[in-house]
Order: sequence, then structure tokens, then C-alpha cells
Amino acid sequence: MRRIMFKIILSFAVVISCFFGSRLYAGGNFPIKIALEFTDHAASAYISLDKGWFEDEGLIPSTYSYVTGMSLAAALGRGDIQAAYMCLFPAINAYANGGVAIKIVSGTHKHGYSLVVNPDRIKTVKDLEIPGVRIGCVRAGGPVDAIMMKTIEQYGLYKDRVLNNVRRMNPAMQIMAIKMGRLDASFTPEHWPAMAEESGFKILLTSQDLWPGMQGSVLVVKEELITNHPDIVRKLVKVTGLATDWINQNPEEAALVVARQLQVTDGNILAPDITTEVAEKPEITPRIVLRSMERMKYTTEIDNRAVQEAIDYAAKQGNIKNSFKAGHILDLRFLDEEKN
Repeated sequence: MRRIMFKIILSFAVVISCFFGSRLYAGGNFPIKIALEFTDHAASAYISLDKGWFEDEGLIPSTYSYVTGMSLAAALGRGDIQAAYMCLFPAINAYANGGVAIKIVSGTHKHGYSLVVNPDRIKTVKDLEIPGVRIGCVRAGGPVDAIMMKTIEQYGLYKDRVLNNVRRMNPAMQIMAIKMGRLDASFTPEHWPAMAEESGFKILLTSQDLWPGMQGSVLVVKEELITNHPDIVRKLVKVTGLATDWINQNPEEAALVVARQLQVTDGNILAPDITTEVAEKPEITPRIVLRSMERMKYTTEIDNRAVQEAIDYAAKQGNIKNSFKAGHILDLRFLDEEKN
């Protein structure tokens, strides 16, 4: 008897949940879980959150920030995140290696990766080969790792010599190491190079120097979201475009907003990674963010050829098993609708 009553109550609860869930969505309120990289690469998302533009479109966002795209990619595969603002290379890895059913529906920016150096220790790119030089870089497979490999190739460096000098660590830890004098060079995504400049480091190379037309970050959604709620994807693309246009029209105010958002977020994301040897975390100021954002091109445009080039390079480096057609991961119909 108890089992029968339990089943009846459970069935009733499911029906009520579905009813109110559908009423909630029908009323224009759709809860959505969005992952963000903790960088100004995700500026369009941070600004949309600050301005309430997701809510204006009937979306109720819950956001989760990750200090690297690779950690975000792992979360995308194992969790119930429905959308993500992330770098292209981690998205490719999640799709090819993790089997995550995702589609890229919009770009967010071009470029945004740099090599910064201590000018007292590193004078030329060739100096990266010097034994004992300490180079920071994120884990293999990320876009900054790709930029490091491009540097080795294009400047004819001895790969093993450079890699022997590399310390793998996330960007936040690289900034801490720079402040403590424990790194001579650092490959990181923006906004971190701009923060390294505050400690006296200098930009030696940018992705523009090494990879013209490089796609930076993208808006990714789960395929099931496209299948079940294409209108929600359409709204995400719309909001991203709105924020991107606003960034380009209001660069200084955009930097102010992004700096505020990042400064608020870092208390939750960076604290576990900060070494106790550093009493204070570096402040993310609007001046730093503006300088960083000026080194990127914020645009929703995305080139199939640029995506294919990244896929082929990831395969060449052995970070994914096999190359695949860019069309398999791209779904730009919503972006095309916005343009028309």
C-alpha cells in the first residue's frame, strides 16, 4: 500500500513540476546555466549580466566561472551546463575528445593571447631556449599552448629546449609567480598579459604576430538546447551581439564594467589557487582591462576557415586524435538570422 501511495505522490509531483515548469517558460522565464572563462574574453557575457540583458530576453542565468578554458571544457562534459563562453581550442577538445554534443553558434572575439617577458632576462624570442629560463604556460591543448608551439615553429626554436623550460600553471598562478620573481616569460590569454605588464613585464609577441585571423572565443551551446529550445539559443546569440556592439561603441565604460565583474568574481574562483606567500591578490582595474581589451577584436563573426585551421592544428599537435570538418561543430543559422 505504501509503495502504491508513494508512486501516486511521485507521479503527481512530476505532473505538477512539468506544469509549473512549462508555465514558467511560457511566461518568458527560462533558467539557464552558463559557464564563463574568467577573462575579458567573455566580456560580452559579463556585460550582459551587468546590464540585465539576459533577463530582458526572458532568461534567468546561473553562471559558473573557470580560470581556464580547459577546466571549463571538463565541466561542460560532466555537468548540466547548457551554454558556455569559451576559447575555441577547449571547445574543439570537448567535442573531439570528450564526446560532448555541442555546437558553436557565435564568435565573441578574435585574438587575445600574448607572450610577456621580463625585459631584464629575455631580450629576444631566441632567449626562450636558454637553459634555466622559466616560462609559464597553461596545460597542453589550450589556445595559449598553441601560440607557444607556433612561436617555436615560426622562430625556428629547438622545441625540446623550450619545453624543458616550461612550467605548466594556470594564468592566475603565473601572475603570482611573476610577482614573486619566479618566471621570466609567460604565455597567457588576456587579461592576464595586461596584469603582467603591471609587474614590469613587456609584451614580446601577440597572437596577431603569430596567427593572423586567429579565432579567439566562441559561444557554445549543448545540442539538446538547440533541439528542444531553439528560441533560447536565438536569444543567447541576440544578447551576445547586443553586448558586442555595445563594447565597440563604449570601450572605456565596457572596461569599467568588465573590471568590476571580474573583481567580484575572483573572490570565488581564485582564492583556492592563491599561494599563501602572496598577501594580496592583484587588483583588476579598468585601466588594465581597457589595455587588454584593446588588443582584441570583439566581433560575433566567425570564419569557417579559421575554425578549420584550429581543428587541423589541434590534430597536428596530437591534442585531438583526428581532424574533422568544421561544419560538424558549427551551427551559425542563428547568427545569420541576426545579420539579416
